Amino acid sequence: MSIESVTAIVKEKVGTDCGLGGSIKFHCGSEGVVVVDATVVPNVVTNDDVPAQCTVKIKISDLEDMLGGKLDPMAAFSLGKLQLEGDLGVAMKLGNLMRR
Repeated sequence: MSIESVTAIVKEKVGTDCGLGGSIKFHCGSEGVVVVDATVVPNVVTNDDVPAQCTVKIKISDLEDMLGGKLDPMAAFSLGKLQLEGDLGVAMKLGNLMRR
């Protein structure tokens, strides 16, 4: 899966207002980044590598599994499939976003 296709799925899940109330960056290594800025309405989803309140470092395949409901964000964290940096309060809302 490409960063563009993952970005399209994230945009669909986020919609106009996902209720995250913060910004989060999915850093997928050399594949690129997906940034959700939910501090503004409508929410903005881009591939610009800009600062975010919380950064999730994750393989693109694991992000795809999370978006598809095959991998729970808390399980991914427990298994070491994702690493978090920054505001953990924003990260705690990630499950709600993935279930949309």
